[in-house]
Amino acid sequence: MKAVLFALICSTVALANADGAAAASGRVTVKYSLGLAGLPIGTASLSAVITNDNYRIDAAARIGGILALLSDGRGSGTASGRMNGAKPLSNGYALSSMSSDKLQTVRMSMASGTITKAEVSPPLTFRRDRIPVAANDKRGVLDPLSALLMPVAGSGDLTSPAACNRTLNVFDGAQRFDVALTYSRMERIAGESGYSGPAVVCSARYVPISGHRPKREQTRFMAANRDLEVWLAPIAGTRVLAPWRIVVGTQIGRLTIEATRFSTSTESADKI
Repeated sequence: MKAVLFALICSTVALANADGAAAASGRVTVKYSLGLAGLPIGTASLSAVITNDNYRIDAAARIGGILALLSDGRGSGTASGRMNGAKPLSNGYALSSMSSDKLQTVRMSMASGTITKAEVSPPLTFRRDRIPVAANDKRGVLDPLSALLMPVAGSGDLTSPAACNRTLNVFDGAQRFDVALTYSRMERIAGESGYSGPAVVCSARYVPISGHRPKREQTRFMAANRDLEVWLAPIAGTRVLAPWRIVVGTQIGRLTIEATRFSTSTESADKI
C-alpha cells in the first residue's frame, strides 16, 4: 500500500499534457502536514526549481504513529529534467524509502518520455498474478516526481477549470498506471500558509495498467476510489501550478496532505 500511496501523492497532481510553454524561472518550497482520519501522522516537503527549460524537484515524507498500522517509515526522492513546451521530460529519478528497517530504492533513467533503465532494489517478489509491464508501457510516461510540475498552456488564468482536464501516464519503476483528472470546483486559500488566492480543485481517478495484482484487495479499492482530489496553486514567475492540498481516501480513513507553508518566489534560480 505504501508504494501506491506515495505514487498517488506524487502523481495525482500532475498536469503535464498541456500545450504551450511554461514561463520563465521560479521556485517553490512547501511544508505539508499529514493527517489520517483527522489525526496527525507525519510531515512532508516539496522543493521545486524551474530555470528556463530546466527543472529539479526534491521531495520527502515521514510517517508514523497511528499509520504504523498501514505503513510506518520515511522516504525521499529527486527528479530533474527539462521542459518540452509544457511537458516535463525527466532525465533522472530516484526514490529511497525505509519501512520497518527495510530499505527500498528505485532509480530510473529516461529519454523523451521513454524509460531507458529502471532498477528496483530489492527486486519485487515474483507473483503469478502480477500483470507484466510491457515495453510499450514504458513509453510516453512521466516519473512520479516530474509529474508534480504542472504547466498550463496559453496566457490566460492559471487557476481555471481547463487546468484539470488531463490524463497522466505514470511509471514508478514497478507499476504503470494512469491518473485521470477532471475539474471539480474553485476554492480560495486564506493565506495562513503564506499563499492567499484562488486554487483549482481537481478530482482524480487511479487506473492501473500493468505491474499490479488485479485481484489484490488494495488494488481493487484504489481503482474504485472516488475520494481523490488535489488543490493547485500557482508558482510565482511561472505558468506552473503546485499542490497545496491533496486528499486520498484509504481503507482506514481519509489521508489529507495540506500545506502549512507555501513559499514561492520569482527570484532568479541557480542553473541546475
